[in-house]
This record gives sequence, C-alpha cells and structure tokens, in this order.
Amino acid sequence: MDFPIFKVIKNNTKVELDYIHPQEQEVVRALLNVVIVEGKTYPQRQPLSQAEFSTYWLSKDAFVVRTSVLDATHKPKEMLGAFYLKPNFPGRCCHICNAGFIVQPGLRGQGIGRFMGEAMLLIAANLGYEAVMFNLVFETNIPSITLWQSLGFEIIGRIPRAAKLDNEQVVDALMMYRALD
Repeated sequence: MDFPIFKVIKNNTKVELDYIHPQEQEVVRALLNVVIVEGKTYPQRQPLSQAEFSTYWLSKDAFVVRTSVLDATHKPKEMLGAFYLKPNFPGRCCHICNAGFIVQPGLRGQGIGRFMGEAMLLIAANLGYEAVMFNLVFETNIPSITLWQSLGFEIIGRIPRAAKLDNEQVVDALMMYRALD
C-alpha cells in the first residue's frame, strides 16, 4: 500500500493519512490523554505516561491524519486524528485485529473518523488480517456505533455494566466485528 493517502474532508481541508512519525508521537499521546480525561470513550482512568502510551498505542502499527499542505502562512502540518492497528489476540487468533481511534475534539463530525475507518479496513486487509474486532465500544458512544455499523460492523456481544464513565454513569459496552473480504 502506498502512503500517504489523501482526502478532502467536509470542511474542504486536504488531509493525508500516513504512518505516525516519531516527532508526532507526543502530539498523539497528548490527544489520547485529552480523550481519556473526557471520560466517555476509552477505558483508562488516568492520562498515559510516555511508556504507557508506547506500550498501548505504538506496539504494532500506528497512523495519523494530518493537514497535507502548508498554507500561505507556512504553518506546519497539523495532526487531526490518529489510530492504531494491532492483533486483538495472540497466536492462533492473531488474524483478527483491533484498532483504536481519536479525533481532535474541535474537528469531530468533519469526516476524519470515517476516513480513518475506511483506510483502516484497507490497511488491515493489506497487512493480512482477516477480521476486525472492537472489544469495548461504550453504548453511549453513538457516533462510533453509527460509523462502524455504516462500515459493515455487526454487534456481536454486549458486556453489561462494563464501564463507569467519568460522571459515574455505568454503561454497557458493545463488541463489534467485521470480516475482511
């Protein structure tokens, strides 16, 4: 597969999806920590240290979406979203992968998540995975559930009372699955 992959998102910004560069790791960690502190979509309770982030996010393949061109002010490329892709299980089950996604809070709803989701499916198949499984999609995360269902994922299970959100609300988590053809 050739990288970067280009797209124009809803706000007419040209973006590129590429493997994460070393100098972007801290920006992605900071964004993940913002999402963790929001307390609505990830299971971690506390922000991740650099070592914890590396173990969790960088253990296999990691990607970012960034603006793709310098504007007239020569502003550097901005990181808009990111995802990881890794085996969900070891050994005999490593053909099923898992992925996690984050988007800058002010840019949600612009098509960045869809772009990453569509690309992830292609990348996963290209890397030899045969299916994608999400273990914990909180039932209150309607944008993610809607996106994944629109991309062919099925809900294959429900974990009752799986998450205690930041506001102490207890919610179920969904397991979602899609075979890669």
